[in-house]
Amino acid sequence: MIQFEKIDGVGKITLNRPEKFHSFVREMALELQNVLNKCKEDNEVRAILITANGKAFCAGQDLGEASDPNGPDISKIIQEHYNPIIRKIRSLDKPVVAAVNGVAAGAGASLALCCDIIVATKNASFIQAFSKIGLIPDSGSTYFLPKLIGMQKATALMMTADPISAKDAESMGMIYKTYSNEEFESESWKLVRKLAQMPTKALGLTKELLNASIENTLEQQLNIEEKYQSVAADTIDFKEGVQAFLEKRKPNFKGE
Repeated sequence: MIQFEKIDGVGKITLNRPEKFHSFVREMALELQNVLNKCKEDNEVRAILITANGKAFCAGQDLGEASDPNGPDISKIIQEHYNPIIRKIRSLDKPVVAAVNGVAAGAGASLALCCDIIVATKNASFIQAFSKIGLIPDSGSTYFLPKLIGMQKATALMMTADPISAKDAESMGMIYKTYSNEEFESESWKLVRKLAQMPTKALGLTKELLNASIENTLEQQLNIEEKYQSVAADTIDFKEGVQAFLEKRKPNFKGE
């Protein structure tokens, strides 16, 4: 249900349940958690790409499992399946790119929204589908979406469950870029490979700063920037970056 490859410093995670539009069941959620753990621990993985096979990105929760009296209840699904995934992605000290190749609905949209950078094919769409079945948005949607597009638009999308095209998502700042179907795979890969060749520790520290900025005051943020800049300046990649600049050549970052 989850495919994983390590290529040129990139950990490529592919959702692979196309017959169910990659809707999550317990086994799939736990597999994804395990793969994210591997990416965190493997120093050879310097950037992560999350995408899916086929025409959809992720339809969210498999409602057959959620409604099965012998299966996990909603509380267990949130607590043991989705919340750990969101926490792992946000705490990964490496960039995570979501390449949304089709519909991202419900928790599938939440999965994309929690990633550091989101790109999508022009045929993709994003749906906060929870209200259609009498639920509230979960898996971090109520946290990430208002910060990306503002309270007014986020409220409307969550309450109406209206789909948003990739083009409109890009226009409102929900995602980074939209690519044509022909360009999507190559451009997504080009982006994540670029990130994998950059100073990984600095990118990880940048991610921590962005996480902290949501709640920090300006004074707190200035202090933590000062602290983290000292950490970044002590890395091998900083020394390489300066040397490359002085020698007028492209830096060869090692992620160290």
